[in-house]
Amino acid sequence: MRISIGLPATIPGVPGELIFDWARQADTGPFLSLGVIGRLVYPNYESLMALAAVAGVTRRIRLMTAALLAPLYNSGVLAKQAASLDALSGGRLTLGLGIGMREEDYLAAPATFTRRGKTFDEQLALMKRVWSGQPLSEQVGPIGPAPVQPGGPELLIGGRSPAAFRRVARWSAGYMSSESSIQSALDNYNAVKEQWKATRREGTPRFVGITYFGLGTGAQERVNRYLSTYYAFRGPAADMVVQAASTTPAKVKTTIQQFADIGMDEMLFWPCIPELDQIDRLADLVH
Repeated sequence: MRISIGLPATIPGVPGELIFDWARQADTGPFLSLGVIGRLVYPNYESLMALAAVAGVTRRIRLMTAALLAPLYNSGVLAKQAASLDALSGGRLTLGLGIGMREEDYLAAPATFTRRGKTFDEQLALMKRVWSGQPLSEQVGPIGPAPVQPGGPELLIGGRSPAAFRRVARWSAGYMSSESSIQSALDNYNAVKEQWKATRREGTPRFVGITYFGLGTGAQERVNRYLSTYYAFRGPAADMVVQAASTTPAKVKTTIQQFADIGMDEMLFWPCIPELDQIDRLADLVH
């Protein structure tokens, strides 16, 4: 299993210079990808803007949205933005997409919360058409630029519903799990594999997960404070996320082993402490 690291771009008050320094340092480490979380009604940096910014100061590490809330975006513009970022980064974009569960994000966009699944299905069809270089319609020609990766950026889809599992099988390269529970992550992935087989896709879907970490003096308190605030909208369920976070080297190693044991391909560790030493602390446990 490969290990990836998130940008601290969702932590309120993080200066832009730290984002650049973090990306440069992560690029020299053992990490496969550098990730960002999508959210609208929150003082975070917008996902594609953040990745476009750090694409210019990195050379090796992949750039991942985990996950971008696609229905908040205009479909044609999103397809062009993703293709542009893939081209500008030399084909390093992994586009993790989902629909989210916070209605206030949809009110702010604005977009229709109740039809977000249907909107997402329409977007996936349109984006695949754009990335393949086809005209958009009889009246509208192709939208460029051409992405570096054939057929478009690597696409991962998240979600917990049967509809989400079907989308993974139809449109994407794999499944992005946000489950804190190892068993729930495995159950969802097995459901994805069933849909994958039903659609007669070759090979197996990629299996990517996310978790949180913070290491060093006072890590437990700092991680708890950040996650309790960020996931306050989930009520008591936020406690599961807090409890699953890694705040010691031993917990990081255990988390890596447990998810590797269920066949996960890539695990992305989201930082809860916006300090550069966190990169080396995690990297030392990955080697």
